[in-house]
Amino acid sequence: MGIRRVLAVWTAKLISTACRLAGKQGVTLAGKIALKIDPEILRDLSSQVREKIFVVCGTNGKTTTNNLLCAAIEAEGRKVVCNHTGSNMLPGVAAAFALAARWNGRLDADYACIEIDEASTVRVFPHFKPDGMVLTNLFRDQLDRYGEIDITMKLLDRAMKMAPDMKVVVNADDALSWYLASESGNPCITYGISEKTEDVQSMNEIREGRFCKRCGERLEYEFYHYSQIGKYRCPNCGFARPEADFDASGISLENGISFTVEGHRIHVGYRGFYNVYNVLAAYSAAREAGVRPRNFDRMLTKFNPQNGRMEKFRIGGTEIVLNLAKNPAGFNQNISAVLEDRREKDIIIVINDNAQDGLDISWLWDVDFDRLCEESVRSITVSGIRCQDMRLRMKYVDIPSELIPDVETAVKARVKDGCGNLYMLVNYTALYSTRGILARMEKMEGRGPKRRLTEE
Repeated sequence: MGIRRVLAVWTAKLISTACRLAGKQGVTLAGKIALKIDPEILRDLSSQVREKIFVVCGTNGKTTTNNLLCAAIEAEGRKVVCNHTGSNMLPGVAAAFALAARWNGRLDADYACIEIDEASTVRVFPHFKPDGMVLTNLFRDQLDRYGEIDITMKLLDRAMKMAPDMKVVVNADDALSWYLASESGNPCITYGISEKTEDVQSMNEIREGRFCKRCGERLEYEFYHYSQIGKYRCPNCGFARPEADFDASGISLENGISFTVEGHRIHVGYRGFYNVYNVLAAYSAAREAGVRPRNFDRMLTKFNPQNGRMEKFRIGGTEIVLNLAKNPAGFNQNISAVLEDRREKDIIIVINDNAQDGLDISWLWDVDFDRLCEESVRSITVSGIRCQDMRLRMKYVDIPSELIPDVETAVKARVKDGCGNLYMLVNYTALYSTRGILARMEKMEGRGPKRRLTEE
């Protein structure tokens, strides 16, 4: 088995390098081939992690939270295996360990921080039992792949039962996530926001899990943060939001986001209320891993969100922010983040319907696009495979949009005649290609930083 493991590691590294040199995706392919050569490679390599293995699951925020947690542990001088790229199914997880291994097939790592697709947990957990799981939230997502939320919850419940000693770091403000974690029998740590922070943007916003999972009664909310996230209780059986072990307070969205937890003031420079939850989730898990708050603060000052999560580019004098938006809850929070910027802005929306996106794009009709009817929004351009559908959606909220199917052409047009402040909101398969276009255009100007190729 040792020879097979070494061969699998060598092959994975060579495939990854070749794909990277060709400017192609290669993480998933590297993992698939490694598993074919040595089906036990993930079990063998994960067993060599000296301390703890953390996994991050949930509909939105997995990649950012996982990368933040990894950076926080690395700030303690520890060695960490991490699937930074967001390739989060079984082949991607296997690739993360294989590519981190040495050429002799041995792994030198203190921790592992692994993002896992919710539906893939039951395929990954037979290979290793994590010490901790971060559960960010549960929203409706890619109906033709996941089905309704109940299906996702059942898969996660099966996975939790596979690892009964795994500690779950769970978002207490999400009734679905808290119900799942509290009923699992696993030990739990909670994080959340106990105080009302801002007015609800839209009373029409889709709210999942409005009924108590324990008894079926309609939940009562003292307030919402967004979607179904907020302070809730069941008037019938008493199921309610628990007191958070890590409670964020004093939240400010001025000049980035700031909040206080455990008496420490935390500040990061990027936008979006949802990022309070991403940072808070990572902080809570990091504290469980023994990370000191001061080192967490220092890590945040250096952390640069990449992989298309509020990632910044500069082309031809235009500042461009790229962000993933793949379901109603996530898209609505993206809109909120864009509107936090009071400056004049152009927006490009790119929608594809490839297999990884989900062929059903009816979710676009659950997004509050009418909120983009603001004076600060100078123009909206729709692009991608389903650009016609997106233009029709904008028409139904009486917002004019320009249709430019080719993404690169759309970017060049807005760089040429735009206001110099451009936001790009894209779904899954559009993310990698759009990021590649922006990185190439930035590099051609000779000012672009080296960026890690990513894969969803």
